[in-house]
Amino acid sequence: MSQSVWIAGIGMTPFGIHQNSTVRELTSRAVGDALTDSGGRLSEVDVAFFGNTTQGMLEGQAMVPGQIALRSMGLEGIPVFNVENACATGSSALSLAVNQIRAGAAEIALAVGVEKMNVGNTARTMAVFDSAYDVSDPDALARTLIDLGGEIDEPDVGRRSVFMDIYAAMARSHMRQYGTTQEQIAAVAAKNHLHAVSNERAHYRKPMTVNEVLAGRPLSYPLTVPMCAPVTDGAAAVILCSDRALRRLNSVGPVRVRAAVVGTGRDRDISTFAGHLSKAVAERAYEAAGLGPEDIDVAEVHDATAFAEILQTEMVGLVPEGHGGPAALRGETSLGGRIPVNPSGGLESKGHPLAASGLGQIFELTEQLRGASGSRQVEGARIALAENGGGFHRGEEAVTSIIVLESSEPRSRR
Repeated sequence: MSQSVWIAGIGMTPFGIHQNSTVRELTSRAVGDALTDSGGRLSEVDVAFFGNTTQGMLEGQAMVPGQIALRSMGLEGIPVFNVENACATGSSALSLAVNQIRAGAAEIALAVGVEKMNVGNTARTMAVFDSAYDVSDPDALARTLIDLGGEIDEPDVGRRSVFMDIYAAMARSHMRQYGTTQEQIAAVAAKNHLHAVSNERAHYRKPMTVNEVLAGRPLSYPLTVPMCAPVTDGAAAVILCSDRALRRLNSVGPVRVRAAVVGTGRDRDISTFAGHLSKAVAERAYEAAGLGPEDIDVAEVHDATAFAEILQTEMVGLVPEGHGGPAALRGETSLGGRIPVNPSGGLESKGHPLAASGLGQIFELTEQLRGASGSRQVEGARIALAENGGGFHRGEEAVTSIIVLESSEPRSRR
């Protein structure tokens, strides 16, 4: 049986616009904080997985970004692997680190994700997203979006990434199949904006009502700007370790990794959500963890748009299929509700620095399992789930990661 893997330390910069910070500086801040949190030293790290998706396109650093960023802070002589898996880059880096430790190839591993997306050229930044689907056949994307969401006649609704059109088409498909409403999607956004108010690391910390979300600038129907993640800079890092290494570290509060599973999709009928990638990966993660969705106390899911939270809560089994919207409107996924989702504020409010987002989820959930989330604390949280998806291919995400974590401290259940 493979040994346990522990999260020994976490670090995360504020997510937002860091005009005067470089990729190296953001990396150093997050990694430094994670090391301090773990009680370890940089010299004890055996291997590093460095996640970044945009530096090559925006700054020209298309190769060895991890070696350059980490070497600048003194990490030398060890294997450094550069990871790119679209918006699931950070969680993929963590999964690789977990497997390295389970295989006995390392005792202490670093997973870090970082982005500097605000570079003073909005057109260049938006063009980054055009590389996260099959660029060899762009017409196929247009056909797929019509198959998903139908043809709609919209006026020019302004600047946005292509992924807002993708999520909008998926939302319209869900609305057609299950009766999901724009008000329910707005309820998710309003809930997450409220959660972010008390998160000092969040990009946006302004509460919004459902009506204010609905009144926001429209993007592709049914989405409005407050339903969508902003363009964000930031970094997050996690120090992982084996059982033996944990005994010599002075971690603030170790958290056990019960499962870390990454998967890609299969060709399927995209007119239905049956067989969706996230559902398949979640089933594998639950099996690996020896748990089920009924055991989850708190979750962070990939809400690049508010609709995505509705879909992913259904796909990972936190609510029945077709019930994600009504559950949000009833407050079931709010702090204090039956199953709190995105207590950090989610990507819509916390922000979405692509390669750092998945590790930002792990930062929040580790704090939750330590009982250290202050006014955002989910009472009695013991088991947590993170879902992190990336890219788009043949009607769904190109990659999905599911991570299941367990507190090392016994807590009373809700």
